Amino acid sequence: MAERRGERAEPTWPTVYQIRIEGHLGPAWTAWFSGLSISLEDNGDTVLTGVVVDQASLHGLLKKVRDLAVPLVSVNRLEPVPAPQPAEEGD
Repeated sequence: MAERRGERAEPTWPTVYQIRIEGHLGPAWTAWFSGLSISLEDNGDTVLTGVVVDQASLHGLLKKVRDLAVPLVSVNRLEPVPAPQPAEEGD
């Protein structure tokens, strides 16, 4: 049976997105952006990074960026990185 788009055979990990906008936002905006981390870049951009549970949540975050009236530079889905597994005894 063929896999449908969006289905994965391997385990799923949380989806992490990186949203880049022009201008600097202060750390007080973290709560408004659903707990995403806020990094201020030397070039004047702000990078919001964090887990986004689904596409509806992503669209909600993008609406918040729109409502701030700041230019959206990019939206990137980061590759999932599985959590390190504890070493078994004897390794």
